[in-house]
Amino acid sequence: MTFFTFLTLLGCLALLMYGMKTMSEALQKLTGGGLRKVLGTMTTNRVTGIFSGALVTTAIQSSTATTVLTVSFVNASLLTLSQAISVIMGANIGTTITAWMIALFGFNIPMSMMVFPLFAFGILLSYFKSPSAKSFGDFLFGFSFLFLGIATLRENAIAMDLSHNPTVMSFFESCRSLGFLSYVIFLLLGGILTMCVQSSVAIMAITMILCSTGVADIYQGIALVLGENIGTTITSNIVAMNANTNARRAALSHLIFNLFGVCWILIVFRPFIKTVCSLVGFDPTADLSMDPNASTRINYALCAFHTAFNTCNVLILVWFIPTFERLVCHLIKGKEDDEDMRLRFISGGLMSTAELSLLEARKEINHFAVRAHRMFGFIPALLEIKNNDEFVKLYTRIEKYEGISDNMEVEIANYLNKVSEGRLSPESKTQIRCMLREISEIESICDSCYNMGRAINRKNSLREVFTEDQVAHLKHIWNLCDDALTQMEMVLNDADNKVDPRVSLNIENEINHYRTQLKEINLTDVNEKKYDYQTGVTYMDIVGDSEKLGDYAINVVEAHTQTKLTV
Repeated sequence: MTFFTFLTLLGCLALLMYGMKTMSEALQKLTGGGLRKVLGTMTTNRVTGIFSGALVTTAIQSSTATTVLTVSFVNASLLTLSQAISVIMGANIGTTITAWMIALFGFNIPMSMMVFPLFAFGILLSYFKSPSAKSFGDFLFGFSFLFLGIATLRENAIAMDLSHNPTVMSFFESCRSLGFLSYVIFLLLGGILTMCVQSSVAIMAITMILCSTGVADIYQGIALVLGENIGTTITSNIVAMNANTNARRAALSHLIFNLFGVCWILIVFRPFIKTVCSLVGFDPTADLSMDPNASTRINYALCAFHTAFNTCNVLILVWFIPTFERLVCHLIKGKEDDEDMRLRFISGGLMSTAELSLLEARKEINHFAVRAHRMFGFIPALLEIKNNDEFVKLYTRIEKYEGISDNMEVEIANYLNKVSEGRLSPESKTQIRCMLREISEIESICDSCYNMGRAINRKNSLREVFTEDQVAHLKHIWNLCDDALTQMEMVLNDADNKVDPRVSLNIENEINHYRTQLKEINLTDVNEKKYDYQTGVTYMDIVGDSEKLGDYAINVVEAHTQTKLTV
């Protein structure tokens, strides 16, 4: 093999990978909203999760894209870990469609007859103003590059005549003599190659070429396919390295899923292959040179094995998703705040009746209030921390809670809007309007907490120092805010209307009066040079946000009780 031939092969491989990437990205643009909807609403149980994973992967022709998308959804708390595992299982089935496309069309149809007209059609679509037309044009480009890469890769492989290359044939023959160890070698080789090129499709195409030209036998080819299944999991694990705990668990589950499959298939390796080959009419012991159709059948056998292996693996493990979830949770320990990263009671689809749906929404809003109260609890601790690393860690946690609160507000609001589209009584419609106001005010409470955190962070950055009196004043107003949030939660959880909402009003009035006193004290202290003006500004920013928090808490109580509380 000359250096130029090697570069040509790399170029063909790059063309194939670029086509796959372009095709996948274009399809994601065309169906981006649809993908979110499918993954968000069709994962209510393990069966629909597997179906949605297979459907999305078939649509975008990339299991890697589906897995990375799933991990990102888990990171954003849009999917639970168990939902993600079922989607990933489905993605392993969906990815086998690509191999069938290559076997059925890529090696049997003269690509030049269809690829170049598609290039011409794609360039015309790229000049359209419609985003959908442009995305479809990109899809045609990706499709054309994909199959042009396959065609040129096959042509160059045939021109190299590897089946008559002594060095190559000697390597494959020597491996055959190793028996079971040879399967392990090719399994590792397939995994390493897939990790290097980050495309199981590309390695699958190379495997088909090696087998169809007689360089590798069916057993070596299938060992490469098993390695590709493991190697393709590396992308999602790389993406999840900087994600939250559940996202890392989802990525790890992809790796463990395929590792388990490889382990059991190696136990029944030859009998399983013999059964699959018989289904497509291929004899594993046949001499390819004696049968002109054997090269086509061996490709079908590789695809059939790929499909059968992933399907059987899913059918075995689908019953053990809860066990799977516990295993990855044991391997990757969670942090305290990672246990509650998404909606608890709303699972995507609406309940059978509007009343049940509103009950689920009520539970979720109460849970949202608990999260807001927990976030507020970080603020006094943030003021007292002296160690810089611990301060950064807690401040980052506050930022994280703020992002989660934004997502929770949107998700609950979307859910309530869906409920409102059904046939509802006037009372239920009024209840939905009140709930929407509640979640808006609770999210504002989280905003106030975040603003207080930012003010404390600014104080530390400017090296400002609060006096003992300032710290004592802040602790007192925060105690009042804590009482307001506690009373708010009691009202939200009061199903029998036994909690007097006027208690919340009394606390709010006390917060307002104390804020007014602190404004006057602050002006006096600044004039008396007890601290500089900038320190006073930062201090009053925190006091002001504390008073706003009290306002938002009383607003939640008013919305829930549907009363206007006045003195």
